[in-house]
Parts: sequence; C-alpha cells; structure tokens
Amino acid sequence: MIYKIHLILFILMLGLQSCGNKKDAVEMNNLSQDQVTEKLLEANKAAIEFENKQIDKLIAGSGWNMLETPTGLRYEILEKGNGPKAETGKIARLEYETKLLNGKIIYSSVQTGAKEFRIGSGGVESGLEEGILLLRQGDKARFVIPSFLAHGLSGDQDRIPPKATLIYTLKLIELK
Repeated sequence: MIYKIHLILFILMLGLQSCGNKKDAVEMNNLSQDQVTEKLLEANKAAIEFENKQIDKLIAGSGWNMLETPTGLRYEILEKGNGPKAETGKIARLEYETKLLNGKIIYSSVQTGAKEFRIGSGGVESGLEEGILLLRQGDKARFVIPSFLAHGLSGDQDRIPPKATLIYTLKLIELK
C-alpha cells in the first residue's frame, strides 16, 4: 500500500513538473500519506461529479426517462419481455450496441454476434452485470454505464478509451 501511494505521489509530481508548476510539485512532495490520500479522494470525487454532469446532460438532451441505481448505473426498460427474470448463475445472451457519449458505436452484435456471459462471473463490465439483473428474458433496455462501472482508467486497450462512459442498448434474448 505504501508503495502504491509513493508511486501515485511520484506520478502526480511528474505531472505537475511537466506542466511547469514546480512549486506545486514541491508541495506535493512534502505531504503526508493521509494528505496525499485526501487529495486523491478529492480529485476522484471531482472526476465522478464531472462525469455525472455529462451523463445527466446526455439523458436530458435525449429525452430519456431513466432510473438510477445506488451505484450510479442509469437504466431504462424500452420494451417489456415476458420471460424469466435474470439471476446470478444463469447464462445471458443478448443483442447489443455499445456507444460512447459522443454517439460513436464501438461494439455491436451486428458485427460480432450475440454476447453471452454467465451472470455474476465477471468478464463483462460490472455495470452491465448489474443492469442485466434488472431484466427479464425478452426485455429491451438502455444502460448508461459510468466509467467506474465499465473499464475505468484503462479502457479496454482496443476501442474503449480511458475513463469512458458507455451507452448500451440491448435486448436480453435468452437465459439458460
């Protein structure tokens, strides 16, 4: 843990120095671990607040009628199915389209085929796992997944950039 804090502190110092702000870099170097942790928490809260404002603006501008879970996942059931409810342990098969906030389609079952995964076993975004558990077989839904429930700071090293909010439009076509 101490190593991680020192590494983060070092990265922050490099960032500040590269911006030409050596005074801030020196101040960061003199902070205690608790002060560094507090500064990082403040920065994280500000980033989440900024992302939430972007999401709220998109939802309002699009006229979507979405609900929000305690974790920050936004969802809307577009069409109700009449099949069984999704449960942990079942295999979910879905048709989907994944977009970035700017509307760019990054993945789609039209290109890659239906997505299949065992609910609760990981391997997909935690926001997608959470959202699927709100559905029944046959439901069509839209999810807006904040970056911290998607691929976070690293993206997926392919089409999803770092800190990307994802918009899933999907249909749960089968539960096994």
